[in-house]
Amino acid sequence: MTEPTTPPQAGRRPAWLTRNVKVLCGVSFLQDAASELLYPILPIFLTVVLGAPPAVVGAIEGLAEGAASITKVAAGRLADRFDRRPLIGVGYGLAAVGKLLIALATAWPLVLLARVTDRLGKGMRGAPRDALLVEGVPKEQRGRVFGLHRAADTAGAVVGPLVGLVLYEALDHRLRPLFWVAVIPAVASVALVAAVRDPRSRKTADGTPTKAVRTPWRSLPRPYWRVLGVLLAFNLVNFPDALLLLRAHDLGLSTAGVVGAYAVYNLVYAALSYPAGALSDRLPRPLVFAAGLVFFATGYLGLGLIHTSWPVFVVLPLYGGFAACTDGVGKAWISALVPDRQQGTAQGLFQGATGAAVLLAGVWAGLAWGADGRLPLLVSGGIALALAGVLPVIARARTAAR
Repeated sequence: MTEPTTPPQAGRRPAWLTRNVKVLCGVSFLQDAASELLYPILPIFLTVVLGAPPAVVGAIEGLAEGAASITKVAAGRLADRFDRRPLIGVGYGLAAVGKLLIALATAWPLVLLARVTDRLGKGMRGAPRDALLVEGVPKEQRGRVFGLHRAADTAGAVVGPLVGLVLYEALDHRLRPLFWVAVIPAVASVALVAAVRDPRSRKTADGTPTKAVRTPWRSLPRPYWRVLGVLLAFNLVNFPDALLLLRAHDLGLSTAGVVGAYAVYNLVYAALSYPAGALSDRLPRPLVFAAGLVFFATGYLGLGLIHTSWPVFVVLPLYGGFAACTDGVGKAWISALVPDRQQGTAQGLFQGATGAAVLLAGVWAGLAWGADGRLPLLVSGGIALALAGVLPVIARARTAAR
């Protein structure tokens, strides 16, 4: 005689909502509040205050992402062999140093150094953090994990610009004090890393630390490489958002208007990230990712075709749907294609390779920007729309993971 099963207790937290998920959501919220407080004003600071041309804006962001790309690959491999919490702590620490350097900058080369330092920190922390996020979480629930993490991260991207906007008005439209304010939550995020728990830090019965073996790239499964190829192709046309904000400014938005539009974009991104992640646990992830590419094309083509400033407040929020449907979903898609012992290597290579593609995208888009940036926006939007039609084919070919 079988015993009746006990229904789950009301109010019990979901199994996927682990301690590390909650702590790392808080860490990312604080760090992104710091980053996004200054990010929307950085292109204006570079071009208006420091006198850098638009090509320099694209090059700085591209080179910063390129530096992060190399670090992501190395950090991912280290994350499969050693304790991941120190890597995460160093990563967030470097990001805090980068923000301090921006506050001190009086010429654009120091901003370049600051952005490279900041992105090196992002590269150091990304793969180890993402490997810990899915520790002990079934593959069919990882969309929720990454979706919630993206939502928390992007909530910081809503709070940061809004705080910056209030301070910008209160401080008589001075930009530099905002950079000093951004250092505070950046340092707080580093302190919170201490609450992260890494199971690999535990010792075996004989007292020796537990360590995983080195993962050769050739051992990664074939579906992983196919998906990586498609996502790499897309990121060759996905240039840094700094250029989108520069386009918004060129269309006539004031500095406050650019910050406000960017905050609305992040609000949509944050609001849709968890639903998109949860949806990707129920539908093939390539389909959800393809929907994101349609939002991407809408944002790029829209910014390339409009000639006045007010439609920016329509186009940028639609573009927020792209980030919500691709960022966390892409990581969940990748994580489900490899075994747990290869999570760091797989995530590091994925994030590093796509970051290198963003480097190339930032360089070519900056060089092709011209007077108004319409050409690279229209080219990238059209290519993304075409790629959106390819991803359902991948889903039918059963390379999607649920």
